[in-house]
Amino acid sequence: MPDTPRIAVIIPAAGAGARYAESVGSLGGVRSKLDEDLGGRPVLQRTVELFNQHDMVAAIVVAGPHEDGAYNAFRDRHADKLGLLGARICRGGVTHRYETVAAALAEVPADATHIAVHDAARPCTPAEVIERVFEAAAKHDAVVPGVEVSDTIKRGGDEVEEDEEADPLAAILGAAPTKARPRVVRETLERRGLFAIQTPQVFKASLLRRAYAQEDLSSTDDAGLVERLGERVVIVAGDVRNIKITRAGDVAVARAIMGVKGPQGREAHKRF
Repeated sequence: MPDTPRIAVIIPAAGAGARYAESVGSLGGVRSKLDEDLGGRPVLQRTVELFNQHDMVAAIVVAGPHEDGAYNAFRDRHADKLGLLGARICRGGVTHRYETVAAALAEVPADATHIAVHDAARPCTPAEVIERVFEAAAKHDAVVPGVEVSDTIKRGGDEVEEDEEADPLAAILGAAPTKARPRVVRETLERRGLFAIQTPQVFKASLLRRAYAQEDLSSTDDAGLVERLGERVVIVAGDVRNIKITRAGDVAVARAIMGVKGPQGREAHKRF
């Protein structure tokens, strides 16, 4: 029987969340999605709480912004509460997500046998998904959760040129104008065998470090770097509830999934 993994969890939290900030507009949300209120606690804290009581988790490293002012503000908002949950914070990367993960890798204890990377804005991950991924990591060197694609997938091409007209209803409601324009369909993809990949993604520690030693670190996820080495990545069942908060409407969905309410008084990250 494989030995029980000792897993260090990396939570990259340095991103600017540009799509979220753009979608919030004048709708009244806070600037950072990680500070949004989920039943009295901010998104980032809810995400850390997914792991801090797990028997296999040996350490949690949260990587915040890189720039001094942003990092200091991040530390002031989150360090005390995350410290009580057993998480340490570090400075993340300047521009890219992979820089942030690489910075967190330097903080992972040497005795961790495996490293999990989990999106900071994915606070709804069901416990059974975490269990499946962690248990599979005892047998496989690289494991990711995924959900089979059920929608028809089309590749979009050029934008359709249209006369831009102000939306009177949006103006009345105070909604933020969307910058997305219609696009021409280039092709319809065969969805058989396609998966929407989620996190946490778990890797044997030595494998992830080897993946991050490559010269080219451009990838949309950490598994992509492992695949580039020619190593096998195994997909286990994810869950449709395991959403990533990307736009303003996702916060309401997350609250519904978790069965919690929105803000009740002070902002979530200011509560004790």
